Amino acid sequence: MTCWLWRGVSFVFMTLAAFPVPASAAERYALIVSGASGGDKYAENQKKWLASLESTLRQQLAFTGDRLVILSEDAAQTNSATRDNVTRALTTLRQRVMADDVLLVLLIGHGTFDGQSAKFNLTGPDMSAEEWKKLLEGIPGRLVFVNTTSSSFPFIEELSGKNRVIISATDTTAQKYDTVFPEYFIQGLAEVSADNDKNGRLSVFEAFSYANQAVKQYYDKQGQLATERSLIDDNGVTINVNAPAQAAGAGPKPAPPPTAVLARTTYLDPEPGSTTTDPVLAALQKQKASLEAQIEALKIRKGELTQEQYDAELERLAIELARVTAKIAGR
Repeated sequence: MTCWLWRGVSFVFMTLAAFPVPASAAERYALIVSGASGGDKYAENQKKWLASLESTLRQQLAFTGDRLVILSEDAAQTNSATRDNVTRALTTLRQRVMADDVLLVLLIGHGTFDGQSAKFNLTGPDMSAEEWKKLLEGIPGRLVFVNTTSSSFPFIEELSGKNRVIISATDTTAQKYDTVFPEYFIQGLAEVSADNDKNGRLSVFEAFSYANQAVKQYYDKQGQLATERSLIDDNGVTINVNAPAQAAGAGPKPAPPPTAVLARTTYLDPEPGSTTTDPVLAALQKQKASLEAQIEALKIRKGELTQEQYDAELERLAIELARVTAKIAGR
């Protein structure tokens, strides 16, 4: 290998080493809050969405026991969607969640914005984005916070930060009408077709992308102007996937868009290898997941490398992945 190519490949190694790796979570936790519905029509939808989400989390994504906490409008007192119960749940999670864990917080219901503060509607006193921020401070691990309601955009501004993926159903405070985003995001978590990279796992970004596209199609089918456009904040950087592309020749070439690496490498299913009793197979499955993540990271950074650098590293990773995959098949 020539000297310049070796230096290039070395650069790729260092670049990939700086990337977030798939959240190899020792544990996965989820807090789902289905807030005040405000009427029978909305209550029916929320119950349907909540039932579907719980089924997906427990059966497909294998969230077990008390690692899944659900608060809802019509639940018994200790599981009712109240400010006190949300506070209690997050206080408990702060004591349980460790640095390598993933915490999913997902809100279903209604949101409001009074010109100064955005709130999520609960049974009883509502909670503002600022209050959610305070409750989530100090919780270690990777946070995936999904606010599926109207007026959810300010939550991104409040909660954005390192090692966090924040998703809102709206991208401005003007979008204050009821959203269909929760239906499609929940659907996306269970939809095989949402697995765009065909690695057998669904990342948070893939679920978000599925829902974002489905919302567009919903309004197109209705012949209506969309009253909601979802937004994602990845590791402290807000990404507007709905921004129009710049036409060729229209001014200076813009900087490459952010790539949502954290969301692309965060999964809610069990870590590969965690469900087998064969230690050799478990190690191979973890190695395979790591190689797949490195390939994904390499593809995202392709524009920063020469073609030779990219091809050399992709070949190395692909050969190693094929070797590990063959070993898994042999077990």
